[in-house]
Amino acid sequence: MGKKFYITTPIYYINAEPHIGHAYTTVIADIFARWHRLKGEDVFFLTGLDENSVKTVQAAKAHGFSDPQAYADWMAEKWISVWKTLNISYDDFIRTTQERHKQNVRALFTRLRERGELYKGTYRGLYCEGCEAYLSEEELVDGKCPLHKTPPRKVEEENFFFRLSKYQDALLEHIKKNPDFIQPESRRNEIVSFIQQGLKDVSITRHGAQWGIEVPGEPDQRIWVWFDALINYLLPRDYWPADIHLIAKDILRFHCVIWPAMLMAAGYELPKCIFAHGFMTVNGQKISKSLGNTINPVYLAQKYSTDVLRYFFAREISFGQDGDFSEENLCKRLNDELADILGNFVHRVLTFIKNYFDGRVPEGEVDEEFWSQVVSKIDKIDELMERVAITQAVMEILMLAKIGNEYFQKHSPWETVKSDQKRAAMCLYNAVNLVKSLCILITPFMPSTGKELANQLNYEVTSLDQARQPDLKPGHAIGQPKPLFSKVKAVKKENSRISLEEFKKLDLRVARVVSAERISGTTRLLKLEIDLGDESRTLVAGIGDQYSPEDLVGKNIVVVANLKPAKIRGVVSDGMLLAAEDEKGKIAVLVSDKEVKPGSKVK
Repeated sequence: MGKKFYITTPIYYINAEPHIGHAYTTVIADIFARWHRLKGEDVFFLTGLDENSVKTVQAAKAHGFSDPQAYADWMAEKWISVWKTLNISYDDFIRTTQERHKQNVRALFTRLRERGELYKGTYRGLYCEGCEAYLSEEELVDGKCPLHKTPPRKVEEENFFFRLSKYQDALLEHIKKNPDFIQPESRRNEIVSFIQQGLKDVSITRHGAQWGIEVPGEPDQRIWVWFDALINYLLPRDYWPADIHLIAKDILRFHCVIWPAMLMAAGYELPKCIFAHGFMTVNGQKISKSLGNTINPVYLAQKYSTDVLRYFFAREISFGQDGDFSEENLCKRLNDELADILGNFVHRVLTFIKNYFDGRVPEGEVDEEFWSQVVSKIDKIDELMERVAITQAVMEILMLAKIGNEYFQKHSPWETVKSDQKRAAMCLYNAVNLVKSLCILITPFMPSTGKELANQLNYEVTSLDQARQPDLKPGHAIGQPKPLFSKVKAVKKENSRISLEEFKKLDLRVARVVSAERISGTTRLLKLEIDLGDESRTLVAGIGDQYSPEDLVGKNIVVVANLKPAKIRGVVSDGMLLAAEDEKGKIAVLVSDKEVKPGSKVK
């Protein structure tokens, strides 16, 4: 094997099944892993699950599990199944409830403690349940976590602290000397600015928690999930340091400030590159279970194929930037690029050889000018992949297919095969070798398609170097050509307007709030008892961060009365309260401006 290459994804929370945001990160990491394997490198690709979170306990209860570990095992099977569908070739799948991880965490905690990098102290401050992290007043927007739009709770407890402030200057110096350490540049600048504002020591344990890794010798303390989770990357010690930590930008500070400081304090090397890509959004909003805009990647893979989805991830979003998901654009990439450009070139070349040269590579010589252009493109693609510029790399692969189509069109073998068969053979000899090169180049991006094309070529893909060589020799027998991609009917954007008949299906009624109370264990959920005139009902409303129960009692609200009941935190909600929300997250419950009888229909 050649040089080592170690790439990681974040380890994901298991409070929900994977959505396309998780799939995007993992597929991109898989493409890089496969690319470096193709170059003959000794690759280790690590992914996994973060199971020691409070979110795990909450989700277990919501799904009816009394044992969080049983829930974690159940969810792990679901995640592994999704990654299998998406053809993810990880070398290890870490779960933070595994004993090997716990031992690793305890060992690093003890090492830091013995080196004087940890101390006991009292934490007083604000804690966001969603982030599972402490926030400063300056980080809040309108008194709320900017990411989860909920107010943090005040906490005071005795914890262990990590001497993060000690490493402020060392971190800045390392970033200055290693400009590729944090990518892209905008994220590096963000982290530098954050560090320059001053670092404070950070609390790394939780007092009285029942779930998580126990602090050695401190049974009443659990190690903070973000301290615990980061240590997973050290597990394959023979491959450390990581060449690429691939993360999303919302966990930038944990990975680019706390994690390298922990490594410095422990005396370990730092990762070579932390690349923070942007968010994949839906209609401009970050994908979130709470917003109800998650999209199942398995559904897309089954509808369009796994390889089409993988190609779309690499092609659609400029790597490092935010990008909005659109099924319409996915169809367009499939039809206009995969089918019309790549698939068209491959099929016309192989079909021509099958029909006019008895399915064998014809006699020909290397077109030096053409092949020089091909090799130059391949070198550029490899350079871009080394620079983690995956979007540009896949665009160059597509450009190479365009060059093939232009070459085929220019030499018009369908005409010359009748008048100058030697010239036609020359064209097909070079064209089929380019098809072989494309087969190799697309294999990390679309492994199943690459394998299918290799079968059609009757060729074994073993290394990237093969792509630079026109090594399909005259007389080589190809297999049976088949189209690689099938066009689909483009998905059109739905008209947002509805008919009057559709509106009439909604049963909107005025209801009076008789009583209201908070649901235990949450800050947002309120349980409302309402009077609908001829019946009483229970509703669950996620407005508790902006309304107290007392604010609502006696109000005439508007509810959707014919909504199917749903069980939320163990409470059956029979209907839905209507409220408006502005772009800043401010909520206003809809109420009648005049006294009206409960049960009155809203028209």
